[in-house]
Amino acid sequence: MATAKNNLKDLVLKYFKQKGYHTEENPTLEGFSGVTHTFNLLVQKDTEKRLVWIRDWNRTVGINMVIKMDNASEDVALPKPIMISQKFSGHAKAYANRRGMILLTETEIKQRTNQ
Repeated sequence: MATAKNNLKDLVLKYFKQKGYHTEENPTLEGFSGVTHTFNLLVQKDTEKRLVWIRDWNRTVGINMVIKMDNASEDVALPKPIMISQKFSGHAKAYANRRGMILLTETEIKQRTNQ
C-alpha cells in the first residue's frame, strides 16, 4: 500500500506543477489555537495559497474528515483547502461546496493530467 500512496502523491505533485503551482511537501504549521497541523502539501500560485491533504484510502471519505481538514486550515489562516482521495460521500461534497473547498478524486486528476 505504501507504493500506492507514493504513486498518488507523485500524481498529485505532477498535477499541481502542470497547473503552475509551486509545491512544498509536508508543511507543519502552528495554528492560532496553539495546535500544530501537518498537511501533505502547500501549493502556491501568485497570491493563492492552499493546503492539500491526500487520503489514499480504500473507503469513502466522509464529512467528518472534510470538516477536520477545514478546521485545521482555518486554524492556520489558509482557508479553502484541497483534499484528494478515491471517493467522497455526498455530505462531504455538499459541505465542501458550501465552504469553498476543493475535493478531487484520483480519477479526476488522471483525466486532467492525461494519465
